[in-house]
Amino acid sequence: MKIAFYGSSLVSAYWNGAATYYRGLLRALAQKGYDITFYEPDVYDRQKNRDIDPPEWCKVVVYPGTAEALKAAAAAAVDADIVVKASGVGFEDDLLLQEILRHARQGALKIFWDVDAPATLSELRQSPEHPLRRSLAKIDLVLTYGGGDPVVGAYRSLGAADCIPIYNALDPETHHLVKKEARFAAELAFLGNRLPDREARVEQFFLEPAAHLPQQRFLLGGSGWSDKPLSANVAHIGHVSTRDHNAFNATPKAVLNVSRSSMAENGFSPATRIFEAAGAGACLITDHWDGIDLFLKPGDEILVARDGQDVAQLLTGLTGQRAKEIGQRALRRVLEEHTYAHRAATADAIFRAGAARMEAAE
Repeated sequence: MKIAFYGSSLVSAYWNGAATYYRGLLRALAQKGYDITFYEPDVYDRQKNRDIDPPEWCKVVVYPGTAEALKAAAAAAVDADIVVKASGVGFEDDLLLQEILRHARQGALKIFWDVDAPATLSELRQSPEHPLRRSLAKIDLVLTYGGGDPVVGAYRSLGAADCIPIYNALDPETHHLVKKEARFAAELAFLGNRLPDREARVEQFFLEPAAHLPQQRFLLGGSGWSDKPLSANVAHIGHVSTRDHNAFNATPKAVLNVSRSSMAENGFSPATRIFEAAGAGACLITDHWDGIDLFLKPGDEILVARDGQDVAQLLTGLTGQRAKEIGQRALRRVLEEHTYAHRAATADAIFRAGAARMEAAE
């Protein structure tokens, strides 16, 4: 089956947290025989900051950030058996959805794939006339990369025919064990761009513990933090290329996950970073959110903190040996249950069931 997938970017992770999710899942689907074309706009300097070349397993079409080019790209949906419009494409999302739905052939399976469901649902609730909300009746299925029952119920209540989570996961080909690198040495490391709905939580779970543990080294990676006041024991290294993520995760004693506010409040929304870090054998400390135990066992495969004081206490009592053991158990768990091969099997079953329904309705 042919998939036309419209998303933010496949070839660049620059200000694009969904990149590794797209790559892992679409590569696994390609291995199942899907013929995939990924359409992405040339915006936000992503094409100037590519971190992979267009892959063999997926055709990538980059179109200029103009309405005319968008409409031309959307017209290609007519050739697909499955048409996917992702959230957060980044250029005229509402127009893109409208054009895709206009061009998709009648028998095609039309999917809205939400990579930030809590934020999207907040917008939809506040705006009854939101273009996506008005279009839900024309969409066959909503898929999300997290959210659990709260997101499923919310989408159905707004008129979606169905909503199914396809959680993010580990791609063992890109995130795996590597040797430690001295430049990433630290007691605790955090990697994430500075975002309005996460900054306060980064202050609470990362910067406050750093200030209370002046003898320990903290490492901050990600864009947007250059003018943020930091204590002397926090080293900010800026944007970390995806090729360095394994070493960044494998080297520190522990790695911190801080959820965005909306995802923490909703729960059942593990960040891609959790699986990437576990794939490198990292000892993970995460802020608390409902549903953690669906993915990793608290206290055994991951450490959970409810505030900055918890983070400081966990670090104070964490030996190098225990950190290593937690990381090893997390790696085993994600390899057994949470790879993109597992997610692609789920998506494949969903696609085939949806296609059968569409065929029966014709």
